[in-house]
Amino acid sequence: MTGQQVFLIVLLFIVLALFAWGRWRHDVVALFALFCVVAAGLVPGDVALSGFGHPAVITVAAVLVISRALRHSGIVDLIATRLTAYTEHTFTHIAVLTGAVALASAFMNNVGALALLLPVAMTTAAYRDRSPALLLMPLAFGSLLGGMLTMIGTPPNVIIATYRADLLGEPFGMFDFTPVGGVIALVGIAYIALLGWRLIPLRKSQKNNNKRFEIGDYIMEVRATEKCKLIGKPLREIERLTRDEVTPVGVIRGKDRYMHPAPWRRINVDDLLIVKADPVDLKILIDEQKLELVASRAAKLKEVNVEDLRLIEATVIPDSPLEGRNTGFLRRSSGHSLSLIAIARQGKSIRTRLREQFFQAGDVLLLQGDADSLHDHLNNLSLAPLAERELNLDQTRRAGRALAIFGIALLVSVLGWLPTAVAFIGAILGFLLFNVLPLRELYRDIDWPVIVLLGAMISVGQALQDTGTTEIIVFSFLSVTEALPALAILALVMVMTMALTDIINNAATALVMAPIAVGIAQQLGVNPDAFLMGVAVAASCAFLTPIGHQSNTLVMGPGGYRFGDYWRMGLPLEILIIVVGVPMIALVWPL
Repeated sequence: MTGQQVFLIVLLFIVLALFAWGRWRHDVVALFALFCVVAAGLVPGDVALSGFGHPAVITVAAVLVISRALRHSGIVDLIATRLTAYTEHTFTHIAVLTGAVALASAFMNNVGALALLLPVAMTTAAYRDRSPALLLMPLAFGSLLGGMLTMIGTPPNVIIATYRADLLGEPFGMFDFTPVGGVIALVGIAYIALLGWRLIPLRKSQKNNNKRFEIGDYIMEVRATEKCKLIGKPLREIERLTRDEVTPVGVIRGKDRYMHPAPWRRINVDDLLIVKADPVDLKILIDEQKLELVASRAAKLKEVNVEDLRLIEATVIPDSPLEGRNTGFLRRSSGHSLSLIAIARQGKSIRTRLREQFFQAGDVLLLQGDADSLHDHLNNLSLAPLAERELNLDQTRRAGRALAIFGIALLVSVLGWLPTAVAFIGAILGFLLFNVLPLRELYRDIDWPVIVLLGAMISVGQALQDTGTTEIIVFSFLSVTEALPALAILALVMVMTMALTDIINNAATALVMAPIAVGIAQQLGVNPDAFLMGVAVAASCAFLTPIGHQSNTLVMGPGGYRFGDYWRMGLPLEILIIVVGVPMIALVWPL
């Protein structure tokens, strides 16, 4: 083993550890890896950035823009409005929503499809008097299953398709993933609708279906005014009056002096009480005890009611501009026309002022704003509303245009008249020309950290292959598994990929595992397409943790889930995918 190979193996382990640690964002870790291989002389400086022009990078960026256009056109909204009639029974409710998001995810970004159907799930859950916890994890998992259906369904598929082009001179086609991915998606949706949802743990706050949204309790602030009937009484009186539905978690007295919410502590005039409650329960306490609800520098609120106060509940989407920012940024970004009333963060106890909170992906926010501009602010800040949205008047016409333009681009790509990336660029120009997508929104949904990740890691992956480091990793793996048949080795490769994608970005997983999988197939003398397809399927199987994929993170707050809830439904699903996927891959792509 040469010094270069040792260096790259050590660097690969460091990079994977940094991905899993999560302290640095994945694009920063990728740039670090790129810098290291260039500084070590393993990649010439004049080609170090060539990965950013790779077809995989262009295609992923184009897919994200197309996803934005399809969302803006209202295609999925029109479909979603027709789903309510099929939600009478729990099985059909889950099956229809999960199937709809899977179909949408086959042709657009997973998170975009999920964000569109999230308010539909919340609204139909309230209409059918069911806990959204039964719907939202299946919805997130359905978006991942749907990504397996086509080449553009998820970045790993794009990466695998273009890697095959580099390897064999011809990429996987648009629907080459469908025979295997379609069967897996159907089996996965059937499992989720029949059994999987029964494995989701339901808690007290999730089971109470009399409330509009089952998101757990918010953290809010109320002030004890001079007229407050609680002055001089201990904090335990609040829990007694509300039957433990409103819980004090902190007291601010004087100039930001935090005090522990001991049950015996008596309430003084102008005390700021940090409480954990549902807005409806808190409204009753405010009215009866003459408390004052405090917003983030907003005017005094007299009613805690969505219609009267123009309140809206929304969840912070991963990579939203709000991530890591505070309420001051929220106000400035909205022109001081949007204020934070409350925040719900599952799995963590919040005991500090709202103004001191830094938003995280998955947080559920109770916001107040002007009805005319509220949804524009949500779009600008990448917040997913948890309420039913109004449809645009010209939606049907724009949806037809979008569908026609996208269909033409798909046809041109499938027939091989133009490369996929070029065909999709043409579709984007068509969206702009026919006013399906406003010019100001052209680049809004491009996930730049993922684009940087791909551009940087492509060059790192090339260094692994050029130095023979990939072969060293392959020989090490085969030395342990040499007695196993090829199908068992394929299953192990898929398990390894699943394990990685549960803790690191799925695109990074595909970039790391694709050359290793091909190397293993070549050493075994079997069809490398089968192993590439195994990596593609497994890279979409982030079902064990809320951090494995942005879709899982997005539903954590609205569903009231905890970190350890995902594996209960996700682990059997991953096992099922291995059991079904391996023989299907062998059937469609014979070894």
